[in-house]
Amino acid sequence: MSKAKERRRSNPVDYELPAFHGIASFRYHSTRNDRDRLYSVLRESMKIGIDIRTLMDIEYSGIPEYTLNLIKEILRLDKKNEYKLFYNSGKDISDRMPRFEDENVKIIKTDYPNKLFNNIMQRILCRPNIDQLLKVDQFFMPNIGFISLSKKCGKIITIHDLSFLRHPEFFSLKRNLWHKIINVKKIINKFDKIVAVSENTKNDLIDLCNINPEKIKVIYHGVGGEYKIIEPESQKLKDVKNKYSLPNKFILYLGTLEPRKNVEGIIQAYCRLREGNKNLENFKLVIAGGKGWKYKNIFQIWDKSKYKDDIIFLGYVDGADKACLYNSASLFVYPSFYEGFGLQLLEAMACGVPVVCGFSSSLPEIAGGAAVMVDPYNIVHIADAMKQILTDDELKNDLIKKGLAQAKRFSWEKTAKEYIELFKNFDV
Repeated sequence: MSKAKERRRSNPVDYELPAFHGIASFRYHSTRNDRDRLYSVLRESMKIGIDIRTLMDIEYSGIPEYTLNLIKEILRLDKKNEYKLFYNSGKDISDRMPRFEDENVKIIKTDYPNKLFNNIMQRILCRPNIDQLLKVDQFFMPNIGFISLSKKCGKIITIHDLSFLRHPEFFSLKRNLWHKIINVKKIINKFDKIVAVSENTKNDLIDLCNINPEKIKVIYHGVGGEYKIIEPESQKLKDVKNKYSLPNKFILYLGTLEPRKNVEGIIQAYCRLREGNKNLENFKLVIAGGKGWKYKNIFQIWDKSKYKDDIIFLGYVDGADKACLYNSASLFVYPSFYEGFGLQLLEAMACGVPVVCGFSSSLPEIAGGAAVMVDPYNIVHIADAMKQILTDDELKNDLIKKGLAQAKRFSWEKTAKEYIELFKNFDV
C-alpha cells in the first residue's frame, strides 16, 4: 500500500510529504482531497526498479530475449519515469551485459557471490530489501526469482508459463525437487500485480496457484521489427545460409531441446513424411536451438533414423541470424505439448513462413487460426500436416497471408505501452 493511502484520513491534518524527486520535505495542512491531488502531481514521475539478472546469461533465448526487448522498448517510449536496473554478480561481467544509455536509467549492481545472494540473503534472510537499496517506488520482476522487497514497495512480476506445475513429467527429478523447494506458489502470491503472457497462463495461475483473477493482467509478447520477409538476393540471407550450411529446402524447428517441445515427435513425423513421398525427399529437417534437459532421447531417435543424414542440428543460433533462418525455411513446425506463449510461431509468420503447431495450451490463442493445428501426441497428424502444406500451394499461400496479418497484431511497442500504463496506474 502506498504512503498516500496509509496516511489518508477524513479530517484535515498536518501531513508531512517526504523529499521526492528533488522536492524538499515539508508539512502541509490539508483535506484528504487536497492531499490526493498534491501527491498525484508529485508522483507523475516514478522510480521503478527492474530485475535484469536474467540478462546475465551468455546465450539469449526465451525469457532473456523477452526481458531485453521489453526494457529497450520501455526506455524508448518512457522518458518521464526513472528506471533502476538491478543485478548481482560476484564477478565482473559488465562486458557481456547489454548497454542502456538513456538519461533516465541507471544500472545498479551488487557484488555478492550469486549462490550466497540468491539462496541465503534473498531467500532465507530476506535482506537487503532491493527496493530500499535502489530507492524505488515499484519493482518489476520479468521472471520468477528470489527477491526481497519491503511492504511499501509496489511489486509486479511476469509469469511466462507454469509448465513445471502443469507437466512435471517433462522435467528432471532434480528440477522438480528444486521447484518444490523454492515454493513457486508462495513467491508468486507475494506480488501485488501479476502479468500473464497469455490467457492460457492466466488460467493456469488461477487453477494451479489460486491467484485472485483481479491481480492478473494479460500482456502479450511483442514481435521484433527484424522479423519480416527478406529479399532472396539479400547478402545477409546468403551469409546466414553459408554460416550454417543450410540446405536449399528444409522444414525448420527452432527452440530449446527439451521434452515439452516435442522434438522427438518432430523427428518421427519427418521420418514418416519421407516414407512413400519421394517427391519430398529434397526437404531436409533443420533443428535449431541449444540443449535444455532430458534431451538425450532426441539424439537416440535421430541416430536410429534411416534419414539421419537429412536431419541437421544447428545448436544455438545467434539472435541476429534468426530472421534469415526463418526466411530460408519452407515450413516451420512447432507441435509443442505446452507453451506459455509461443513466440516462435509469430516470428515465423512475420517472416512469411507457413506454420504447423500443436493444438495445446496457449498455441491456438497465439496462432489465431493462421496455422495448421495438430494433436502433438499424434505423429501421423503432424506428418500429414507437413505434407499438406508442402504439396498444396493454395493452402501454403493462404497460411502465409493469414500469418503475416496475425503477426502484425503483436509488437514490442504495444507490449511496452501496456507495461508503462500498468506502472502508471499501479494500485494495490
